Amino acid sequence: MSDHSYHESLKRWKQRVSETKEREYDYDTVSGLENELLYLPDESQQDLDQYMQKIGFPGEYPFTRGVHPNMYRGRLWTMRQFAGFGTPEDTNKRFKFLLDQGQTGLSVAFDMPTLMGYDSDHALSLGEVGHCGVSINSIDDMMILFDGIPLEQVSTSMTINGPAIILLAMYVVVGEMQGVSSEKLRGTLQNDILKEYIAQKEFIFPPEPSMHIITDMIEWCSDFMPAYNTISISGYHIREAGSTAAQELAFTLADGFAYVEAAIERGLDVDKFARRLSFFFNSHIDFFEEIGKYRAARRIYAKRMKEKYGAKDPRSWMLRFHTQTAGHSLTAPQPENNIVRTAFEALAGVLGGTQSLHTNSMDEVLALPTEKSVEIALRTQQVIAYETGVGSTIDPLAGSYYVEAMTDMLEAEAEKYFEAIDDLGGVVPAIEAGYFQREIGNAAYAVAKKYDQKKRLIVGVNAFVKEDEKIDIPVLKIDKQVEYDQVAKVKALRETRDADRTEKALAGLTFACDNGMNVMPPLLEAVRASATLGEMVDAMKKVYGTYTETPVF
Repeated sequence: MSDHSYHESLKRWKQRVSETKEREYDYDTVSGLENELLYLPDESQQDLDQYMQKIGFPGEYPFTRGVHPNMYRGRLWTMRQFAGFGTPEDTNKRFKFLLDQGQTGLSVAFDMPTLMGYDSDHALSLGEVGHCGVSINSIDDMMILFDGIPLEQVSTSMTINGPAIILLAMYVVVGEMQGVSSEKLRGTLQNDILKEYIAQKEFIFPPEPSMHIITDMIEWCSDFMPAYNTISISGYHIREAGSTAAQELAFTLADGFAYVEAAIERGLDVDKFARRLSFFFNSHIDFFEEIGKYRAARRIYAKRMKEKYGAKDPRSWMLRFHTQTAGHSLTAPQPENNIVRTAFEALAGVLGGTQSLHTNSMDEVLALPTEKSVEIALRTQQVIAYETGVGSTIDPLAGSYYVEAMTDMLEAEAEKYFEAIDDLGGVVPAIEAGYFQREIGNAAYAVAKKYDQKKRLIVGVNAFVKEDEKIDIPVLKIDKQVEYDQVAKVKALRETRDADRTEKALAGLTFACDNGMNVMPPLLEAVRASATLGEMVDAMKKVYGTYTETPVF
């Protein structure tokens, strides 16, 4: 590479910026000093070849400085607060409140029975309905959840994995009922089953059929939902389980590459589906490590997608990601301190170039957030966006000796993990061998020892403790009536629907599973026939079975 390449790339970047729209805003400092859009190295003192190889320009390979040429001057990140509790009616009200407060995208949290594929009247749902998210049994619930919310205007993220394809089918049918075609639906489905086996443990089917289902979704959505992100490959829960930043980076990207390989093996064109893949990272409390992690992730992904998987469209090289602040870092003692922790973690996500952000509420360590605490969490994002000036210039920490070194170190650590995973035969064999689980467990134990020995301090927990502290903040409590109402609704649905149509649709779903067909079309028919979530899962279990993890100690 030569200086000529640097200057040609600079010229190309400037041309792209001139063709993009900039938000109307005062980008000067508070004191009136001018902020340039992008700051670059001193050409007389820098190795421009190395700069282009490792850092480059925003919106261009290797995307270390961000995926868009003008980043937040063109468009701020999507402010997407995670929300869901009680009945669909309860959560619909919370959605409308958040949208009224300036939230720019919805993010749906589901309760444990829904996450595990059980209806509200199942024996294993007892006491769990509506407690950690919203309860969804059927298309009727999904319609209520999005009542009065125009799906053609709002981007919706859904955090669900085991039965993700069923919730996607419900979302498509709600769109149909609103008169919105699937081509116009925008949002993201988490749908990352591999990290469930690794960290969160909310799986239903064994790994192989689960990978088949996800590939079905990638295939179907590539044809019918081109504006929808079919999968959000999630490192968040890997980090919450106790991993290091390097493990989160490596294991998340390894999962992503496994999905890419499965889709290519299906015969799909990488440039048709790759640009609809997105990622979901944790933003933990170690400020600069997190920023380096995001920059390294973009660089690793771009190289692999271009060089290993042969993607030719630059959009296929771009790692776009959502960020959530670290629930694991929140503390029950002195919960107001969590507002400060969340602010720093959110700022790290923004400085790292996130496209979407959720800020945790101060009371989430105690219960689902109250309306007041979630408003504070949203206001935290708005203060960062509109008052701090961090969006005025792109990748402001680029060129920092520390940040660049941290980016390089995390990339190198990730490559070591990729090699170890490859030696085990890939992600699925590594899961079955317990490799990821052991690595995360060992990392979590090592950090816990440091806290126990006070080599690392947590304010209010092992330092600056308030004796006999009384936690006096309101928490959200889910009334038992929620479960009674949801059970009554699902039973009434079974009594009033066209039973023959439902039975036929469920039989068609089992047939599709048994014959290796794409399961999305029969699922859509089952949803339209008012089959319940649990019934659809059971129809698939007849063929795929269930998965029991081998314990790792």
